[in-house]
Amino acid sequence: MPEKNHKHDEQVVLPASAQQSLIQMQTFQQQHQAIAMQKEALSMQKLEIEKALEELGKAKDGEEVYKAVGPILVKSTKSELNRELGERKETIDLRLNALDKQEDKVKERLRELQGKLEAMLKQPSKDS
Repeated sequence: MPEKNHKHDEQVVLPASAQQSLIQMQTFQQQHQAIAMQKEALSMQKLEIEKALEELGKAKDGEEVYKAVGPILVKSTKSELNRELGERKETIDLRLNALDKQEDKVKERLRELQGKLEAMLKQPSKDS
């Protein structure tokens, strides 16, 4: 039987500190993904609100307008809907800004951990 002496067959054992950094990186990557999903959902809501405000802007001031409340439509006024939609859009903008800042922090932490890991992996093994 041929002897296995392939470099890819060797198992690499990482130091505990490198393993811990990898676990932290995975956690931050998951956080980054969750933030991206939240941002996407909020961006879609914002787009819907902007479209609704655009359509509402086409309505005449005395014209009847309705808003969806669950499965029903409720009569409202153009000014009331403009106010409500404006407030919702403002809230979404604030949340998006907060998520942007959070995302920046997570990305920075990921870069730091990646640099730390690369430095650890470049160091010669003490076992060799």
